[in-house]
Amino acid sequence: MTPVELSRTVLHAVRRAVDDGELSVTVPERAVVTPPGPGGCGDYATNIALQLARAAEQPPRRVAEILRGRLLDDHRITDVVVTGAGFLNLSLESAASAALVDEIRRRGRRYGHAARPSGNSVELRCPAEVRAVVAADAVARLLRSQGDSVRVRYDGRPAPEWESVLGVDLRDGVDLRDGVDLSEVDSEGTDTDSADVTIRPVPVPVPLLVPVPAPTNPLPLGRDAARWALLHPAAHDRPRIPGDHLSQRETNPLFRVRYAHARTRALLRNAAGLRFDPEPGPVSGTEELVALLGDHPRILTAAATHHTPDRLARHLVTVADATSPLLPAVLPLGEEKPSAAHRARLALAEAAGTVLAGGLSLLGIDAPDHL
Repeated sequence: MTPVELSRTVLHAVRRAVDDGELSVTVPERAVVTPPGPGGCGDYATNIALQLARAAEQPPRRVAEILRGRLLDDHRITDVVVTGAGFLNLSLESAASAALVDEIRRRGRRYGHAARPSGNSVELRCPAEVRAVVAADAVARLLRSQGDSVRVRYDGRPAPEWESVLGVDLRDGVDLRDGVDLSEVDSEGTDTDSADVTIRPVPVPVPLLVPVPAPTNPLPLGRDAARWALLHPAAHDRPRIPGDHLSQRETNPLFRVRYAHARTRALLRNAAGLRFDPEPGPVSGTEELVALLGDHPRILTAAATHHTPDRLARHLVTVADATSPLLPAVLPLGEEKPSAAHRARLALAEAAGTVLAGGLSLLGIDAPDHL
């Protein structure tokens, strides 16, 4: 069961409670499910009971108990625990993680992307300052991943090396200062889908993107490290340049993300040498990683909606850190023969690497198979 399917299941439970007369509320359009917070348990948690309590004129824990029984009717949910003020903590059967891994392997790097155009037409505006331009480029990639049509308008003319060195896509840009349409500039393009949606776009108002400027020129770091240095901090934080973004050690978050991805690819190569393939299945002790992978589509949507590529960057670091403990147990040791457990762990590692590569791609950063 994916987070999207779980959200629908929660809404179905609300609808049944309303139909049975136990709740008198309007069924919301969506139910947010996330990894459990402090004090929570299970695979996912939702605050739907707190959301409905006021309209239902009942305490949140009472609403949660009403929904708990209906959620347990779904055979894919093994347990539901009410914690705190009324949070519902849901545990899923082991096959649910296999279904999630299978979906990620099927969708590839486009896991979490919108299945169809949204019909929204977004015009981003930013000053011609290197961090603002790189941030606008990353936000445009995120918005396009969610099906939006995007164009970027600059208050001034971006430097050509921001495209040639940092990989900023200037094809859709317009210089507001002198009216130059930068879409006429030749470019090698990017590895993200930049085709605009042409079916009745709905204009979406967007505030000016003005992050704290880069303190020094980031170009000496090169494309990947420079983009990470500019995108990983929140917009209101001052980026560290040069920082340790080129160091290959665990204190460097970018290295941890790329190293975790490269290790998953090495495991796939080694498994092929041992003549066994990944096969989704239950993997014990990986609940945190599975929850993070399941939360990836929500992170992409939130990062696109709120224009916060830093949210995606931090999520990738968390995924990488949760992936690392899995990797030593993926391959059989010594004379051990590959088992179903090895195949399931390999499939989960492959899915984690796919999410890391897809997320880095949306930030405009390469995910090499070898480090």
